[in-house]
Amino acid sequence: MYSLNDVKVLDVSQVLAGPFAAMMLGDLGCDVIKVEPPEGDAIRRSFGTTAEWGETPGFMSVNRSKRSISLDLKTPQGLEIFHKLAAECDVVIQNFRPGVAERLGISYEQLRPLNDRLIYCSISGFGSVGPYADRAGYDIIAQAMSGIMSVTGEPDGDPCRCGVPVADLSTGVFATVGVLGALAKREQTGVGGLVETSLLDSALAYSVWESTRYWSSGEVPGPQGSGHHMNAPYQAYRCVDGYVTIGANNERLWGRLCRALGHPEWQDDPRFATAPARVEHVDELAAAIEKAIADKTRYEVEDLLLQHDVPVGAVRRYDEVLDGEEGLEGGMVQHAVYRDRPVRFLASPIKFDGTRIGTGARPPQLGEHTGEVLGALGLSDAEIDDLLSTGVVKA
Repeated sequence: MYSLNDVKVLDVSQVLAGPFAAMMLGDLGCDVIKVEPPEGDAIRRSFGTTAEWGETPGFMSVNRSKRSISLDLKTPQGLEIFHKLAAECDVVIQNFRPGVAERLGISYEQLRPLNDRLIYCSISGFGSVGPYADRAGYDIIAQAMSGIMSVTGEPDGDPCRCGVPVADLSTGVFATVGVLGALAKREQTGVGGLVETSLLDSALAYSVWESTRYWSSGEVPGPQGSGHHMNAPYQAYRCVDGYVTIGANNERLWGRLCRALGHPEWQDDPRFATAPARVEHVDELAAAIEKAIADKTRYEVEDLLLQHDVPVGAVRRYDEVLDGEEGLEGGMVQHAVYRDRPVRFLASPIKFDGTRIGTGARPPQLGEHTGEVLGALGLSDAEIDDLLSTGVVKA
């Protein structure tokens, strides 16, 4: 039996879903080697405004807990080095469009003869088979085609993308779960295997409420703003300086809310007296609640309802979260020095025995660990210098 500290991962993926999965494995203790082309992961060069250190900030968000080697896989020497790494590693993660890994010479079928214990995680937009397999996949496309976009936004409004890239990130989570399951299976069988997931499948897998609702009732779900089709009050309500969310979706909490807002008579109002009635009259209920808090700020409503033990939360902007104690408490915001400049990035949300995992591991600079990784493969300094001079690797 080994710990995850003994697991070596080759992350040859780019941008978001694959790097997010590899980062989680790194946080869990795996030795993650990020294999980047000479120009670097695409997210270093695009996806946002270039920061003062010469790259886009997006790279910081999904690449902590890794070492970086810059390697040109399109050269015979680069491919040979990758094959040597794959022969010694436990996991490979890639998210190329179907067919690209084969052309590069790093597909599962091409690497498995080198290492029968290899676990190969392939992430794609739409899977390796089926009518959409050859399509390029992006988060917004998966949100649209999975149905998620059809239930996001305001009723009768235009289609709306989720504010965070839920398809990409959910794919990263499922890829991580698949790799951990394959590692456990390998402990029993002694052999590796192929782990696959896609943006479309992962986005659809998050649609647990919507799919069940459709199958059970035949009703096609639609957008409901911040509301919920089965619970009320359970949404965002306007107050004097913005919005506050309230979740009083059972009779005990409903009674507390009525008393907190000074309207105990709502409990006897036929429109609000039962949970089904409140859902049926959700617009009237929202109007009544908003009238009751119209002269209060978000935080005044928060304080009031917390005193009555009613679940409540102000709708905060990201500056309020990341610059306030909510973001800093417990170490969710990490500080580091990158290219001689102070940077911040989010930490893992996971704690083991009270200690947050993955802290203190900043994202790597492009090729920062090339010499270190090649040296561990047995290459001499002269051989590494020769590869650097020909552009096969970069440090």
